[in-house]
Amino acid sequence: MRYGDLQANPFEEVTVDVAGKVVLITGAARGIGAEVARRLAAKGAKLALVGLEGDHLREVAEQCGGRAWEADVTDWRALETAVAGVVEHFGGIDVVVANAGIAATGFVRSMDPAAFERVIEVNLLGVWRTVRTCLPHLVASRGYCLVVSSLAAIVHIPGNAAYSAAKAGCEAFADSLRAEVRHLGVDVGVAYFSWISTDMVDSADQHPVFGPLRSGMPGLAGKKYPVSAVGRAVVRGIEKRSRALHVPGWVGGLKIFRALTPRVVDRQAASQVPAADREMADGGRSGLVGPGGRAAGTKGRAEQR
Repeated sequence: MRYGDLQANPFEEVTVDVAGKVVLITGAARGIGAEVARRLAAKGAKLALVGLEGDHLREVAEQCGGRAWEADVTDWRALETAVAGVVEHFGGIDVVVANAGIAATGFVRSMDPAAFERVIEVNLLGVWRTVRTCLPHLVASRGYCLVVSSLAAIVHIPGNAAYSAAKAGCEAFADSLRAEVRHLGVDVGVAYFSWISTDMVDSADQHPVFGPLRSGMPGLAGKKYPVSAVGRAVVRGIEKRSRALHVPGWVGGLKIFRALTPRVVDRQAASQVPAADREMADGGRSGLVGPGGRAAGTKGRAEQR
């Protein structure tokens, strides 16, 4: 009963001081996870960082005064061992940020099937396994869980089917989970981010087919936003035990009109997709992108042998 006791009324917004709270973040070796870890450390939180790319992960942990546990979120045994180590070291878990994620470029009819399935495995099943493993400790602390979804859960663009499917699944999973654990004192939030300047998105932008599709999206939809904006929003969301947070803010408004977004995407894609589809089908490069994708892909191939 260390974190949620401040919330006497489950529907009343509170602000919680994160100083001294144990926060477990997956996918913390770089990008959003690393940024959030640094910002929480500056506020006095105790950081437990879980993920791949061990050298980067340990470097971030050292910067935050925290600890690193190298584990693949799709590996039950490794994840359970890591969480047990976190609890043994810190005495419990107050907050979980299920952030680990990868992306792949390519169209459904021509992309590497292994890459498609690895995105689903990491981005959706990895979230489920992280939450399931940590949930007993969140119940004990009456804590907070933040599931990182995406604008891709709302707007489903061509070349992004695996990522959109996984992130839409994350949103649905978190919404159901929230209703299941509220009576236990656990709050659940969903984070929706647009295109953020991380290694993953920057690498996707270098793709000769997907890059122009993404950057050619109309208006604000094609803009990239700084990772610092996400860091601030996530810290604020944890402090308020928010049910949803959006970067940038217009993403929240877009959710109201999500029933219309497939028609908008269809209209935009009509002039761009045919040529891109031919290029992909003719051997255009597809598969996992960015350093995180390479690390997760290597791990996945090793498990299959």
